[in-house]
Amino acid sequence: MTNKEVIQAFYQEFFNDHVIEAADKYVKEDYMQHNPGVGQGREALKRAFADKFVGDPAFHLDIQMMIAENDMVAVYLKNVDTQGNTKCRVADIYRLEDGKLAEHWDVLQPC
Repeated sequence: MTNKEVIQAFYQEFFNDHVIEAADKYVKEDYMQHNPGVGQGREALKRAFADKFVGDPAFHLDIQMMIAENDMVAVYLKNVDTQGNTKCRVADIYRLEDGKLAEHWDVLQPC
């Protein structure tokens, strides 16, 4: 898989299908998180979003654009409600190692 394909599959399985265990396939165990609201490592990511999905069972992200260069992928996306209305815009940046997410930065813009 290309890095963009890894990101697309991860977003679908983890964020949109809410399959927390998908992180084991796509995220390195020592994943570095630069969002202060989520802890370090793959297990912290899984815990944070398991809680998020319980609190927001309709949580869904629509990828609008991806840009890939070397080991980096930037993703522009929208968090949308069940009617497709934008709740928030997000820019995620990932560094991948050996086909897995190794590091993450993000910027959120509430609507």
